[in-house]
Amino acid sequence: MEVTFLLNGQTVQVEAQPTQTLLDWLRVERNLCGTKEGCNEGDCGACSVVVQDGDGIRAMNACILFLPQLNGKAVRTVEGIAGPQGELHPVQQAMIDHHGSQCGFCTPGFIASMAAGHAQGRTDHDDVLAGNLCRCTGYAPIIRAAQAAAKHPAPEWLQDTPPDIAPNSYAPTTLNELAMWYAANPDATLIAGATDVGLWVTKQLRDLGKVAFVNRCHELREITATADTIHIGAAVTMTETLALARRHLPYWASLIRRYGSEQVRNAATIGGNIANGSPIGDNPPALIAMGATLHLRHGDKTREMPIADFFIDYGKQDRQPGELVTGVSIPKSAPDLRCYKISKRFDQDISAVCGCFNITVADGIVKEAKIGFGGMAGIPKHASHVEAALIGQPWTTATIEAACAKFTEDFTPLSDMRASASYRIEIAQNLLRRYFAEIMGQSTNVLEVTS
Repeated sequence: MEVTFLLNGQTVQVEAQPTQTLLDWLRVERNLCGTKEGCNEGDCGACSVVVQDGDGIRAMNACILFLPQLNGKAVRTVEGIAGPQGELHPVQQAMIDHHGSQCGFCTPGFIASMAAGHAQGRTDHDDVLAGNLCRCTGYAPIIRAAQAAAKHPAPEWLQDTPPDIAPNSYAPTTLNELAMWYAANPDATLIAGATDVGLWVTKQLRDLGKVAFVNRCHELREITATADTIHIGAAVTMTETLALARRHLPYWASLIRRYGSEQVRNAATIGGNIANGSPIGDNPPALIAMGATLHLRHGDKTREMPIADFFIDYGKQDRQPGELVTGVSIPKSAPDLRCYKISKRFDQDISAVCGCFNITVADGIVKEAKIGFGGMAGIPKHASHVEAALIGQPWTTATIEAACAKFTEDFTPLSDMRASASYRIEIAQNLLRRYFAEIMGQSTNVLEVTS
């Protein structure tokens, strides 16, 4: 298929295979080797590039970005971040001034992420750079460089105008077209952000066969709101979801902030995170606790269900061949929602346990309880026995302790490299205790401890 985009300010046309990654193409076909291959799975940030389209400018991981996803966009590698006369971008000069580069392997990715953040006017440098790993532990001078560069205006040469390219047959522009095509091709793979599917190619070396890219399907990119409900299209990115959650659901936002990295959130979609059915996906526990409704479509037929019912068993969801997730509906407000992610690293790590609680108390009695967990079973799952032990009971320590005993009836977790089964049960119980303490006004967040 033919893909057209701007590369470092110049229009390129590529005859690309649907699952050819930008990183491989840059290094092999264009000899642009500044963009490095590190983990090849979107974790280390060495492959970061700057991508720009009608939605703005952002950093993305070239290692799991397929070339067709770039059709009609603009890309800047580290070789294209300096000016047309060789003048350095403010972040490049600041990295020199503050000695931000040591061995240099990670530096091109840092430069790309910093340049994207600089263009956005970002000053939350820790967040911007959370997806870039420095093996030499040189974070302090890199952060100082980002702070220094923020004082300078964004250079005009980085403001590309992406080409106006008509979508091709691999990227339908309407939900109707996509649904009919997928119903007729149920063995095909739908690709949104490719943050999961990309690893099928780079790590498992799978041939995906027929694919369709859904990121140009406008209905799947929409967020709509009523007085009390928000509908999020399946192709809405996690960056967009984070911005939405910060306005309406701050405790969900605190969880999304730790979802992957800046680069991953810029590509990953909420629908993809749901549809892959991962038992350690971070969104489903929150959506279960909010009582979210999932929307699906097969051809011209639609249906919906409570999201908890979607997950049947490990690797198995209530989704028929040729049926796609079109979106999810959530409450506009959930003041009782709290989300807790337990992982070895705070940033950019897979959850050992993710627990989300949404418990309504009135007149000292628990009226409603919705609790969702990831990492505790082969699927994201309701803690139904714990919920039953809470509902109708007084909101007291005794009730919490009695409910904690029910976790072993809801979950039989596995032991793996992230946590043992007994640790997971104990953590789940402690998270319910933490929720109770937090709702009762006690300080529970170790990140907010002051001397």
